Amino acid sequence: MLVARRADRLNALASELGGAHVIAIDLTEAGAPERIASEVRARHGALHLLVNNAGAAWRGYFADGGWENVERHMRLDFEAPVRLTEALLPLLRESVEGAPGRVAIVNVASTAARVARPRSGSYSAAKFALAGWSDALYAEEARHGVHVGLVLPGFIRTEGFPARELLASVRTRWLVSEPEHVAEAIVATGPGGKAERYVPRGYWFAAAARILAPALVRRALAGEGFTTSTGGEQS
Repeated sequence: MLVARRADRLNALASELGGAHVIAIDLTEAGAPERIASEVRARHGALHLLVNNAGAAWRGYFADGGWENVERHMRLDFEAPVRLTEALLPLLRESVEGAPGRVAIVNVASTAARVARPRSGSYSAAKFALAGWSDALYAEEARHGVHVGLVLPGFIRTEGFPARELLASVRTRWLVSEPEHVAEAIVATGPGGKAERYVPRGYWFAAAARILAPALVRRALAGEGFTTSTGGEQS
């Protein structure tokens, strides 16, 4: 079953896949999770894999966008997956009996769920929340037989992010991956039972550096110049 806002894109994908039920709906709408859960139960009576991939980013400084920009990120990137999972969790648990070890939830977060960059704080706030909630949900649902995996993509070449500048340089080309690799990571962290997967895999280094050398990472992300405690400039 395919769920997103644009019916034309969903129908094209369903045709390419050889048949899939399409639900064209905005996940932030009131009642959307309940409608989806009702259709899944009515059509299939079981659910073995839920992939929460809804998300968007609107870059900007917090001083300019304020809480309004934080809130719209939270509504789509965090609340929508949480609300949909809440609506489908009973069916996921029920489905374990007929498919032990095969029922999973995969939350697609971002490398921004581990390392926050300037002008992306609102996006990171929502993705950090999604990652933290995923860890807790795994611990809660493991005894019910429902696995929870996490995928943390970096720069992925898509319609909304063609990544032309990054791909133009040999030095930065490695930073960009393809949607197919994200799909492979979803399979690995869903039916495959892995805890989490970075795409590209090398992005784990940034997350590790954030833990091992937080001051260094902060200075690097803030740019070459930064203000010291004495008010001077350093580079």
